[in-house]
Amino acid sequence: MAEGETIAPHGGTLVSLVLSKAEAERALEEAEHLPKVPIGDRELSDLEMLAVGALSPLTGFVGERDYRSVLEDMHLQSGVAWAIPVTLSVDEEGAKRVGGASRVALTSRGSTIALLDVEEVFRRDREKEAQAVFRTTDLEHPGVRALHDAGDYCVAGRVHAIRLPEHHTFARYRLTPAETRAAFAERGWKTVVGFQTRNPVHRAHEYLQKSAMEIVDGLLLHPLVGETKSDDVPADVRMQCYEVLLETYYPQDRVMIAVFPAAMRYAGPREAIWHAIARKNYGCTHFIVGRDHAGVGTYYGTYDAQKIFDEFAPGELGITPLTFEHSFWCNRCESMASHKTCPHSDGDRVILSGTKVREMLRAGIRPPREFSRPEVADILIAAMRGRDEA
Repeated sequence: MAEGETIAPHGGTLVSLVLSKAEAERALEEAEHLPKVPIGDRELSDLEMLAVGALSPLTGFVGERDYRSVLEDMHLQSGVAWAIPVTLSVDEEGAKRVGGASRVALTSRGSTIALLDVEEVFRRDREKEAQAVFRTTDLEHPGVRALHDAGDYCVAGRVHAIRLPEHHTFARYRLTPAETRAAFAERGWKTVVGFQTRNPVHRAHEYLQKSAMEIVDGLLLHPLVGETKSDDVPADVRMQCYEVLLETYYPQDRVMIAVFPAAMRYAGPREAIWHAIARKNYGCTHFIVGRDHAGVGTYYGTYDAQKIFDEFAPGELGITPLTFEHSFWCNRCESMASHKTCPHSDGDRVILSGTKVREMLRAGIRPPREFSRPEVADILIAAMRGRDEA
């Protein structure tokens, strides 16, 4: 890449679907006479990512041909690699409301947020989608449950965003792909590693990030702040953890934090690909894939999310995955390590289950500092105490 350039976006063009002020005013006037299609929080997150180009090269919600192509071989009809179909669901009543309209208004909480050029309305294949994306049809899987609760039909077409969703949290961290790319260029970062997380960063995560930072110019810590499971740590608590960690333990000139507005799908391997492509659009050249990326329960093998990258031709994704094994503190090595570097037994390693960590935090006990930085543990203890007292 030449001086000041960043990695090309997926498909070659960074999409922007946000209307100018004058266009938005005309669109709002037009919307008064159009059928209204309300969208939920999950699809609102997708709409936002479409609008800012995080899902380039998509310019809207996919049609049936792309939908089936992605399910069958993880490519759009154009041949561009893609792992999860981005759809706009409606129920039977909603499909009738769209009818033969060529354009509809998308609304959120009663307010028009975008127009959509209707290309088609098709019936989703719920069982095939669940099996392809989530590798299961079990309704206990949160992604499958969300799919089951979605409408039977999908409305496809180009999006014209009147405005982005209103957010009252993390305002200074809500950077678009164009903005992160500009920030990387300003800092002179040609190589950037992205890290996806929906959990607080513990020492194992820190180890992966800092190992990756040895070979790139900068780190983009990119926590997901869209919809997650009810028992996941709330986004505001996680952000406090990230802030104190980056302030104390990371070089300020080599790390950036921005929030990722996506909703979690818990799709394991396919979501790892989807996350990597999105981070490429944000300007990352590398992407960390650790143990059980985007997993839930026991639906996926420990390293399935790493193996799926081998299903694509070299260079096809355009972003380099950095794969890591499970890491831990070893008392005999006196350092963080993994099975690749540590010859010692589990008895020498500080390994705690998620259940054990939650029990300790709930009891007001810090996990060992070899597992979690004390500043992070204190934030989590206070948050759990507040939730239990509420």
